[in-house]
Amino acid sequence: MINLDWEKLRLFEAVAEAGSFTEAARRLRISQPALSRQIAALEEGLGAKLFHRHARGLATTHEGEQLRAATHDMQDRLQRAQLAIDASRDRPTGEIRVTTTVSFGSTWLAQQLGAFLDAYPDITLQMMLTDDDLDLSKREADVAIRFHPPLQSELVQKPLYAIRHYLCASPEYLAKHGTPHTVADLDAHRLIAYGESAPDALKGINWALALGHEGTPRVPALSINNSLGVLQAVEAGAGIAALPTYLIRFSGRVKIVMPELEGPVFRTYFTYPVELRRSLRVAALRDFLTARMRAENLDIDRRSLTA
Repeated sequence: MINLDWEKLRLFEAVAEAGSFTEAARRLRISQPALSRQIAALEEGLGAKLFHRHARGLATTHEGEQLRAATHDMQDRLQRAQLAIDASRDRPTGEIRVTTTVSFGSTWLAQQLGAFLDAYPDITLQMMLTDDDLDLSKREADVAIRFHPPLQSELVQKPLYAIRHYLCASPEYLAKHGTPHTVADLDAHRLIAYGESAPDALKGINWALALGHEGTPRVPALSINNSLGVLQAVEAGAGIAALPTYLIRFSGRVKIVMPELEGPVFRTYFTYPVELRRSLRVAALRDFLTARMRAENLDIDRRSLTA
């Protein structure tokens, strides 16, 4: 593989444009012999002649035309990149690859992003939804909304709103199986759990299985490795499950049982690599989420449930 020197390519383009070494050297403000040596070195590296002389100066050979087409394309891309970089210094622009959990990203977050795109039309978003943590240091994504503190110390972390969980069931399930009023009553009900494959950071999501239980936890009647799937099972009357408040609000079709019971609180964080600290587009998304992820948009007023 030929290792092409961009500086030599730049000089080659100048000679091809000027049509002579003398004129190109004048425009570049270097000596003609120095310019000729650089072009000769480029030709030697390529193993091909790039110019031939004629009565009015220089003309590119077939190989020179091929190289010039490539350098034109490279220059055009570099100019576009420079324009994009210059624009990003003045206003938020460009793509952001966002990763978060499947349930949060496909419900609450997806509903908010239209307003973000209205506010920042020069930004494009790519959602990468998974319950496993993508490695931001390896650029598997640009930013993340985590439900736990970042595990990598070199990442920037902006605390967002805390997510709470409550036990829920569908009205149809409660009409058929009765409503539990005490923790002990849960022993007589079908419980739905996230499943043993829950990432370490989400293990506490199955708190209902051990609630008020000494020793061996309750065995769930149904396990699903995704919170959105758990919600759909609850809506269909399959049993009782702990659900985050954002899914309860998203659904509007499940009922909280024993609202005095509150599961683990999951702090959320907007996380990104240090090198994106000065990115205007990342700052725009961070500030947008900070303003949106508040109690009135994510939480549930327990007073209204116990009144």
